[in-house]
Amino acid sequence: MADNPLNPPTAAPQEQEGQVRIELDDSGVDGLYSNLCRVSSTPEEVILDLALNPNPMGAGVQKVRVSQRVILNHFTAKRLAALQSATVQRHEQVFGRLETDIRKRVQGESAAR
Repeated sequence: MADNPLNPPTAAPQEQEGQVRIELDDSGVDGLYSNLCRVSSTPEEVILDLALNPNPMGAGVQKVRVSQRVILNHFTAKRLAALQSATVQRHEQVFGRLETDIRKRVQGESAAR
């Protein structure tokens, strides 16, 4: 009997047990750029507020509009943290250390002399 691509053969029972295959449909997703993230939590959830700060070097009080809020349970937040950590580690292995302190990344007038 020939294989039918629309109806693939089922896997052996030991391969299926405890595993779920999830296919994501991202055809209608909207992209968002964020250079600011605020994290807060409650006993039940972790809340990520994402925003765009148009003037990250500005001084004083700046109002920045939160554009997206992601609410996760702590299990999903822990998995997300581990995945993000591994992703940043791989990036740094290829491209070098990422400096998160913007003051150390910006070269001032004294460094230019």
